[in-house]
Amino acid sequence: MHPADLARYLGAYAERVMTPRGTTAVTGLELMTALRPPTRAERDETTGEWHKAFNADALTQVYDVVPCEVPDEHPVLKGVHARHHLRTPAEMLMEEPYDWCRPLTDDECMRPYLVAVDVNMAFAAAANGLTVGLDGPTHLTGGPRFDASLPGSWLVDLSHVDLSRVRIDGRTVDADRLPSPFTPKGDRPTGPAWYATPTVAYAVELGFDVAPVEAYVRHRTGRYLDPWYKRLRDAYVTTMADLGVTTALGGREFLEAMAAARDVDPTMALLVNAIKSTAKGGIGKLRQRSRGQVPFYEPWPALARETWRPDIRAAVLANVRIGIHRKLMKTAAAADLYPVAIGTDAVVYPSTGPGPLDFLPYTADGKPVPGTFRLGISPGMVKHQGTRTVLWAEALFEEHGGVFNVANLIKNDTAEEGE
Repeated sequence: MHPADLARYLGAYAERVMTPRGTTAVTGLELMTALRPPTRAERDETTGEWHKAFNADALTQVYDVVPCEVPDEHPVLKGVHARHHLRTPAEMLMEEPYDWCRPLTDDECMRPYLVAVDVNMAFAAAANGLTVGLDGPTHLTGGPRFDASLPGSWLVDLSHVDLSRVRIDGRTVDADRLPSPFTPKGDRPTGPAWYATPTVAYAVELGFDVAPVEAYVRHRTGRYLDPWYKRLRDAYVTTMADLGVTTALGGREFLEAMAAARDVDPTMALLVNAIKSTAKGGIGKLRQRSRGQVPFYEPWPALARETWRPDIRAAVLANVRIGIHRKLMKTAAAADLYPVAIGTDAVVYPSTGPGPLDFLPYTADGKPVPGTFRLGISPGMVKHQGTRTVLWAEALFEEHGGVFNVANLIKNDTAEEGE
């Protein structure tokens, strides 16, 4: 970059996000602490002296970890499993974004295009309004009653949840063409497994009974990530406005503005990528894993900080997946339309035309059907990621010897990079 462009880029990032602290991921984590610091100065009314006090809405100390929430190399698992043992869902909390695909039906093969839309700032949007635990875990045994207000991890059997029995807006969807909301690969659960609170709450929302076997929950709770989300949202929306894409645009105007955005101001386009990476990387840092130089099962530096909270990361990622599934169900009910692949926050639909407006459902007065994917720049709304032909996908399947996830391979030259 030209020195003037670099100065403008770093200056805008420092003004809109914060002064960089290293990588975007490190900065994303530091931003959480800066907005919700663990301590504050408090004046003693008796002596008049100032002393350190803890903030009730912050992460203030390192608590005991929960075995099912930690990665394989954590010291708490030393000697628990045999060498090279692969932990099962009943032993490990596996809350991750979607990585799912399925074969196209004969009818879908007759539609010439595969169109990918992706959710803007998906990780930040999933953190908005999310209640997380601020204290240490409490172990509940003996078949505890599920309480959606308690963040944590629940061992529960959700294999009985049958999407073909669920009615959305008076219609039943084709469950065989939708992923399960309870696993990253979209497979239906086969028995008890550990889930974050948002996932179990979604099963209840769909109308199914849940019977946890045990749980680890947090009783001191708060919306810790709300100011973090708002800071990154404002930075993202402001920077996109610099590129000519505003929240007032919708439909075709929005798609045209997005197609032209990268050429408007390349420096600000790079800043958009940095802001998105800050959001995604910050959430990832909540469960930072050990580096190669640390001996297996030995503590690593990240474990000593208050913000090493894999349970909060799991809740955010569960919210990402559940939020997408909720929109999939609404879209299927409204337009009998089903995805063929999902990669993290990118959703691929078969389409008769090359753009999102050719398949996204709209009402008679031209508005998006409530609850479905909606075009727009605000976090949680979607933009066009790319378009390929069905013939292109079928050729790749034949080359690779079977169906595989093509969601993140479908990108136009004008689509944003750095997802």
